[in-house]
Amino acid sequence: MKQYILAHDLGTSGNKASLFTTDGKLVGSQVFAYDVHYFNSTWAEQDAQDWWNAVCITSKNLIAATGIKPEEIGAVSFSGQMMGCLCVDRQGNPLRKSIIWADQRAQAQAAMIEQHISQQDFYHIVGHRNTASYGVQKLMWVRDNEPDIYEQTYKTLNAKDYIVFRLTGKFYTEYSDGNSMGCFDLNHLKWSEELISYADIDGDKLPELKPSTFMAGGVTEEASKETGLAVGTPVVLGAGDGVTANVGAGSIEPGKTYSCMGTSAWITTTTEKPIYDPQMRSVTWAHAVPGLYAPNGTMQTAGGAYSWLKNTICQREALEAKQQEKSVYDLINAEIEASPAGANGVLFLPYLLGERAPRWNHEAKGAFLGLKAETARADMLRSVLEGVTMNLAIVLDILKTQVEIDEIMVVGGGAKGRVWRQIMADVYNTKIVVPTVLEEAGSMGAAVIGGVGAGIYKDFKAIDNFLEVADVQEPDPAAVKAYGPVRELFDDCYYALEKVFPKMQ
Repeated sequence: MKQYILAHDLGTSGNKASLFTTDGKLVGSQVFAYDVHYFNSTWAEQDAQDWWNAVCITSKNLIAATGIKPEEIGAVSFSGQMMGCLCVDRQGNPLRKSIIWADQRAQAQAAMIEQHISQQDFYHIVGHRNTASYGVQKLMWVRDNEPDIYEQTYKTLNAKDYIVFRLTGKFYTEYSDGNSMGCFDLNHLKWSEELISYADIDGDKLPELKPSTFMAGGVTEEASKETGLAVGTPVVLGAGDGVTANVGAGSIEPGKTYSCMGTSAWITTTTEKPIYDPQMRSVTWAHAVPGLYAPNGTMQTAGGAYSWLKNTICQREALEAKQQEKSVYDLINAEIEASPAGANGVLFLPYLLGERAPRWNHEAKGAFLGLKAETARADMLRSVLEGVTMNLAIVLDILKTQVEIDEIMVVGGGAKGRVWRQIMADVYNTKIVVPTVLEEAGSMGAAVIGGVGAGIYKDFKAIDNFLEVADVQEPDPAAVKAYGPVRELFDDCYYALEKVFPKMQ
């Protein structure tokens, strides 16, 4: 009897293998780290063999640690980093390291595309802006700078697609990772011949597109020996990490919305049609649930700003936490609670690494504003969490123009602190819901996609078996009122400094 589903979450820093029972209980997980090669200022690459080694090691270790029989695993599925470019030959051998999502070398190639099509028109085909972050621009860079490798390239893959190949011998991608290539027709769920023509690449180098729930095949004998998985175990494509988290946070029906508060942070909802913002501040992904879409806005430094605060301003708290054997964040949060909504007039712009949504300004900088002689330390600490939240609130307002949102499921490390969750509830004027497990949304989403694809689950409502609500925080009407003018001022401050930022390089 098939009692388990194995989910692999191929991130930037490593792979996490998670084993779930078919009724949604986490049995165990294993993590194996790998390196990113950063160089030439804006270049970032990974060795695809490292991904495969991580999948093999975590699979074997997880089976051994849990004591299950490999034959009891009913499906293997994936969540994976997106917007990459791994060139492989006809036998699936990598021809070079993968150019990953963080790599920005393809600026000239993005400019080449913009010679043929405006940002607005590109945005309405793909659901995203034309930037150097996406896969087709990176493939263009390979064509222009490594022509021998380009000529040998049979397919270009993302991380999970390569692992699917290693397990099954088949070359596929699915709609969400296809979307991350930057030459995907979002409305028709196919490669855009128009954009492929403008990019001047060979469209045959793109893998065949399938739904996230598509079963690519069974584990081969060779892959079985390396991973410890049973021969023939169903392998389901899964989805890109941002989209599997949609499923894992229960955002599987129109209006269901979640926010992931990690080093970066995003708010994503589910709709029946893409959301096209006139200012192109949001993006839309193809959803893992057939027929649906995942409109989203991602900011650069959310938990990253909180971590910066801890490391630079809160060294005293860090020392005290170590002495008291407490979490440094608990001490910081206690201080923050001494400052009222609005931080007594202190504002923080959270643009420590430039900004994606909603500003799309790589030159933006972080700033404390409104400091006065009477400003307290607690006000500065609180303003950091408020600044991150007010930035995300702009994204939420864009989504609310086309979708009714009355509650948000919050996951990720930033959701641990009750004080920040209350700030979210008050700034958003929306109910905040917190699950018992905060950092497994990607893995749980991959497991449900795998279960649906393998026929273990009837539909995506199976996620209800995985999710258990730990807490609900309601907006405080007084705080909601206090934040109204602060949010306007937050926007005013950004625009007042917009022309100053480029002078501060």
